[in-house]
Amino acid sequence: MPILLSKAYTHKKPILIVLIILIFGLATFLRIDFIQSVQHNVSHDTIHYDLMVRQLLEKGVYAYKDTIPNAKVTPGYPLFMAAIYKIVDYKSNDPFPYIRYIQVLISLMTLWMIYRISQKLSGQFVALIALSIAAVYPPFIWSNGAILTETLAAFVLIMYVYLQLITFEKNTKTFALISGALVGLLVLIRSEFLIIIFPIYAVHFFQKRNIRLTLRLLLFTCIGTGIILTPWVIRNVITMNEVIIASTQVNPFQAGTYPDNNYEDGMVDRKGKTQMELAKERIKVGFTEHTWKFTKWYTVGKLKYIYSHMYFGSGHTPLYPVLPSLLRNMLHLGLVSFSVVALAAFTRKWRAPYVLLGVIFMVMSVIRLAFVPEFRYNYTVMPLIIIMDSIVITAILRWIIHPHITTYLARREEKC
Repeated sequence: MPILLSKAYTHKKPILIVLIILIFGLATFLRIDFIQSVQHNVSHDTIHYDLMVRQLLEKGVYAYKDTIPNAKVTPGYPLFMAAIYKIVDYKSNDPFPYIRYIQVLISLMTLWMIYRISQKLSGQFVALIALSIAAVYPPFIWSNGAILTETLAAFVLIMYVYLQLITFEKNTKTFALISGALVGLLVLIRSEFLIIIFPIYAVHFFQKRNIRLTLRLLLFTCIGTGIILTPWVIRNVITMNEVIIASTQVNPFQAGTYPDNNYEDGMVDRKGKTQMELAKERIKVGFTEHTWKFTKWYTVGKLKYIYSHMYFGSGHTPLYPVLPSLLRNMLHLGLVSFSVVALAAFTRKWRAPYVLLGVIFMVMSVIRLAFVPEFRYNYTVMPLIIIMDSIVITAILRWIIHPHITTYLARREEKC
């Protein structure tokens, strides 16, 4: 989508550099000021991550909420924590502040990748819009205080998107391998991303109509993913005596079977059932005896819950507003609502590279319908939504402004 407004910046590189520095300066200030000026809450998951990492370092046992080895969570974020614990001497120093500052750095690198992807897809003006929004979008600031996977996962996802775009542009095995490795790393952080490769390459085939090219790139992407996941799978085979590619935690799936998060609906008897057995029975009973209620919950109900509110991290006091209450809510709801317009606009040019963003957004939204809905699930796709919205908003501006510029230039030529 070539953008006319981008041309205004091509001869003003010093101004552009100053703008970028100012935006990053503001983003850095907001993130560091937030870390330093509030008291950070520690979530239930963070407490168990902390116990898990200490147990791993002191006893060599990798287990979540247990003392016996398990694979309830993938090892990406726990190993990230463990490395920092080791470096800062966690027995003498609280590792949480160090993790928060490292996450600030990761958040800033995510901003840079948002800028680079936007620039690559639609030019400088779009990149500046996306960067400006991402710099002040409150959850991208609050998440740095949470000792949870969101900040790291968002960065790895946006890195993968960038490498996948290059893979499709250059059609090389090397970039396909690297992009696959990033998918593997992403799965080790958030296991629900495991299947995104296949719909992405399905769309690539329909875009290029070259089955050999698509299969070749897909093969090397899968190899890259496999290389990263293999040590984890081997560990699970040796320790757990079964092939586990991602994780075994069932609770989010089971918890997702309660419409409107009503955990006391008494739909089925819980006694003597595992979480998976309970989940399967609830789904069977729900869709046969409460069809409309469950259909609504597993579609618009969960989507509304996931995307209607922004992610607040683990919470903090006092509230660090970033933006006035009305403005930050309008920003979030505006971004999410306009993403529907962006997706519709993308269908008109479905062969364009930026369609990749829409595919990932839609696939992840569908995958998360299977699990308990949480606001945090919208976080990792918000960088994609910001880029998508920026592309389409700029295209609309171009469509509105272009005739006026053309008329102005024509009048000037007449006068000359």
